[in-house]
Amino acid sequence: MKVTRFEDLECWKESRILVQRVYEITKNKAFGKDLRFSGQIQAAAISCMANIAEGFIRRSDKEFTQFLFIAMSSAAEVQSHLYVAVDLGYIDKTQFDEAYEQARKCAMMISALLKYLRKTY
Repeated sequence: MKVTRFEDLECWKESRILVQRVYEITKNKAFGKDLRFSGQIQAAAISCMANIAEGFIRRSDKEFTQFLFIAMSSAAEVQSHLYVAVDLGYIDKTQFDEAYEQARKCAMMISALLKYLRKTY
């Protein structure tokens, strides 16, 4: 299948799910007391999704690669923030595991796309 839109990229689809998961867990009362932190984890998730789209639209594999590295870094940032959230009792272990796994899945898919792009240029 030829990818013609960023919406066709599996890593973008998975990052969209990550954003949804992060927003679900930040709706709880514990997060409501910490708006700055809530905003940070939300921004990191959105950054993952947005950088995939922004890089894709550049139409250059080299630029796309740079944006994919940023997206992968944002997924790692979400994972790190999740540790803070569970340590502070904002989320439980199950919520942590589900969101962490989604961020890991995004990062792995981005990494696979990076490997493919490196072979093409």
